[in-house]
Amino acid sequence: MNFTALFALFFGIALILISQKFDGGSLSMLIQPAAFCIVVGGSFCAALLNFNVPTLINSFKSLTEVFNKTQDKSTQIISEIVQIAYFARRNGIFSVQEVLTKVSEPFFARGLQLAIDVDNPSLVYDILSAEISYEEEEELISSRVFEALGGYAPTFGVVGAVMGLIRVMQDIENLDVVGVGIATAFVATLYGVGFANLIFLPIAGNLKQKTREKILLKEVILQGILSIQMQENPAIIEEKLIGYLRFHNKSTRIEGKR
Repeated sequence: MNFTALFALFFGIALILISQKFDGGSLSMLIQPAAFCIVVGGSFCAALLNFNVPTLINSFKSLTEVFNKTQDKSTQIISEIVQIAYFARRNGIFSVQEVLTKVSEPFFARGLQLAIDVDNPSLVYDILSAEISYEEEEELISSRVFEALGGYAPTFGVVGAVMGLIRVMQDIENLDVVGVGIATAFVATLYGVGFANLIFLPIAGNLKQKTREKILLKEVILQGILSIQMQENPAIIEEKLIGYLRFHNKSTRIEGKR
C-alpha cells in the first residue's frame, strides 16, 4: 500500500475542511449534493463522450497502481542481465535457450528468444522498440483520461455556480436568501477546482510517472539484450546499464522540475 499517496489525499481534504472551520464557516455548507452531481456527473459524462467504455474501465482499474506501492526491479533485472551475459559469453548465444524459463521478466524472455532466432541486432532493436512504443502509448491512455477529467471538473464547477446564481436571482429581493444562495452556488466551483487539482490531475501525473518507470526498465532490458547478442563484456554491460538508468532517472527529475 502506498501510504504516501493516501496521506496526501486525505490530508489535503482535511486541510480544506479545517480551514473552513477556522474561518468560522460551517462544514455543512460544503456538502452540496446538487453541486457534486453537476461537477462529478458532468465530468464523467464528458469523459464518456471523449473516451470509450473499455478505456474508462481500464483507467479506473489503474488506480490500484497509484495507491499500491510498486517494487523497484531495476537492480534485480540488471543483475539477471549480467548473469545471462556471462553465461552467453562462455557457452554462446544459442545456449541461452536453456535458461529462458528462469527469466523473471516476460519482455526479457521474449527479447532473448528473438535475439536467438534473429541474427541481426538492428532488426531486434526495431522490433522490441516498436513493442515498447506501443505499450507506452497504451499505458498513457489512463493518465490522459484523468487529465481530461481534471480539465472538465473546473468547467462544470463554473456551470454549477452559474446555475446556482440563476436560482438566486429569482429571489433577488430577499437579501438573506441571496447571501446564502451565492455561497452555495460557489461550492460547485470549489468542487470543480478541488477535484481537478487534488484528485484528477495528481492521479494523472502519478500514472505518467509509473508508465515512465515501466518503459525505462524495458529500455534497459532492450539495451541488455542487444549487448548479450553482440557478446559484449558482462562487466561493461553492467556499467552501461547502470549508467543508462542513472542518466534517464536524472533527466526525468529535471523534466519534472520544469
